Amino acid sequence: MTSGTEQRERTGFARSARALRPSMVGREFRPKGAGEPYRHLSLIPQSLLIGAEVRGVDLAEELAPEVLAELKRALLEWKVLFFRGQELTAREHADVARHWGELEDHPFLPKAEIPEVVRLEHDGARPGTENIWHSDVSFSPTPPLGSMLRAVTVPALGGDTLWADMHAAYQGLPEDVRELIDGLSALHEIPTVTGEAADEVAKNMREARARFQPVEHPVVRTHPETGRKLLYVNPVFTSAIVGLAPSRSQDLLDLLFRQATLPEYQVRFRWEPGSVAFWDNRATQHYAVSDYFPDFRLMERVTIIGDRPY
Repeated sequence: MTSGTEQRERTGFARSARALRPSMVGREFRPKGAGEPYRHLSLIPQSLLIGAEVRGVDLAEELAPEVLAELKRALLEWKVLFFRGQELTAREHADVARHWGELEDHPFLPKAEIPEVVRLEHDGARPGTENIWHSDVSFSPTPPLGSMLRAVTVPALGGDTLWADMHAAYQGLPEDVRELIDGLSALHEIPTVTGEAADEVAKNMREARARFQPVEHPVVRTHPETGRKLLYVNPVFTSAIVGLAPSRSQDLLDLLFRQATLPEYQVRFRWEPGSVAFWDNRATQHYAVSDYFPDFRLMERVTIIGDRPY
């Protein structure tokens, strides 16, 4: 008797092994209710699909309930929100993020003045390493709901960040590919690292890899608040698709990884000191462009714990 996985391999994999152009016709990319007015903040879309700049909100001040409610709606609608000219301490940064849930103490990245705030510092001696498409901490059984990144010092040129809408990436796949991957699971784990023991991050990653066992998450997860289907594999932490032979697993993952790289699904943000980006980590992947070497760039990030993907 043929298993469901074997059937999916036979019927869909030959098509899925090819590089695919994004298909937009007849697809519903925007959530229901999108475009309804915001009464307590100003929202400036940065693309038709993903990303909006929020104006009229000072994150250092106590957020009124009606403003917070609209920010929560905007995050679900636009997937990543941008703020300019925010003067926040690390503690204020963490306090804002707590409106969305409990904060993560990252297992291997360096910390700022409090444990919940990660310090991302790059220069000629420490080149940027986040220039690969990824979803934060997908190796956790309960990956983040979202991340809030604040620019402290930025180079004169370069250092932009891009985000990709992974609902659109899923919707843009041909029907036979979507049928192939629906119901499959993938392994997520901290990657094996190389480097000298004196490299603190590499040392911490090796120790964390020993503590965190690989976890299985759906290749296509369901957003717990919007109900949308989302492509949930990334080249940093996803190592294999469960039940597929290694070569088939890698070919299919390579195809799915490429979906985040398609410009139709992306927004790009140019940082300034005091800029903040807040993204839904369940619905997006991001890529930090490392084109500013050897200049100095300092960012601080807070991450909100999420729930187990389904």
